[in-house]
Amino acid sequence: MKIPSALLAISSLLLLSGCDLVVMNPAGDIAIQQRDLIITSTVLMLLIIVPVLALTLFFAWKYRASAKAEDYDPEWHHSTRLEMVIWSAPVAIILMLGTVTWISTHRLDPYRPIERIDHERQVTADMKPITVEVVSMDWKWLFFYPELGIGSVNEFAAPVDVPINFKITGTTAMNSFFVPALAGQIYSMGGMQTKLHAVINKPGVYDGFSANFSGPGFSHMRFKFHGLSQEGFDQWVAKVKDGGKGFGRMEYLDLAKPSEREPVQYFASVDPELFDAILNRCVEPNKLCMRDMMHIDANGGGGKEGIDMAKALNSVICTPLSPYGVASGSQSLPAAIQGQTFQPAALPDTKAQLSSAPKNAG
Repeated sequence: MKIPSALLAISSLLLLSGCDLVVMNPAGDIAIQQRDLIITSTVLMLLIIVPVLALTLFFAWKYRASAKAEDYDPEWHHSTRLEMVIWSAPVAIILMLGTVTWISTHRLDPYRPIERIDHERQVTADMKPITVEVVSMDWKWLFFYPELGIGSVNEFAAPVDVPINFKITGTTAMNSFFVPALAGQIYSMGGMQTKLHAVINKPGVYDGFSANFSGPGFSHMRFKFHGLSQEGFDQWVAKVKDGGKGFGRMEYLDLAKPSEREPVQYFASVDPELFDAILNRCVEPNKLCMRDMMHIDANGGGGKEGIDMAKALNSVICTPLSPYGVASGSQSLPAAIQGQTFQPAALPDTKAQLSSAPKNAG
């Protein structure tokens, strides 16, 4: 027994009606504007697509072999008026799409701080945004709140109608940070920092995940985002501080080991320099930070001109407070720098200074 295709189509639509298409029903203003852009672009394109499809079917029917159309002219080859219609409509649609896309691309730039809470309220000077630092790992998500000194794994929260500034980086494989109800996706990459600005307008618990394949644990690389009232957010912060533990470099190195289905964890205190060390790939003891490596390259590289700097920066831990490192052990440090904290002034700043320094004989 064959089931009519129309019945199958209707059944599929009924099943899909129970789905929550969160991209088309978001809870954050940025995601709402992105949804509106999708709808606007789709409607503009359908203005061309629908007539073309309809006319294709109409002409196929009118000039079918069995029909005897009176206006059929096999020798016809040109009509100026028809050419004007055929080309002017697509050009107009392309101009409208280009204009809409240009404006929206700049207005919804993820690096651009948001200017409004929703379509009725603008961001004011007294609205203090909350900063969330995000680290994608194998295969879990790590969140820091630098102003609050707390952190969590596979869960984060934010108060409703408060701007959120995300700073995003990664450890190994490239991932994509995506909370469909909040805003569009943004990539996370090791040794690089991307940004996202957003706001949540409705309380609720929303799904977040990686939208970029990153290995065997990718399908379980999910987290929960809690949109809370200010009172609810304060209670969430208190829960993290009361039930959490300390989180520093050694704890991070242990967490960084690949794992799947990592349970939610809370950290009552977080090393304030940890995110910067993760970004610069120097969490491990006695490892040179990327920014210092680039500083060496900018001032002569690894050749003769960079030897002094390489020696000074070798085998030390760099921190934001001591950007040129704090010696961490005597076993691998030159005697001249054991126990010292290096300041920028201690290093040559230009190639001219390096070239003017006395050179060793031979």
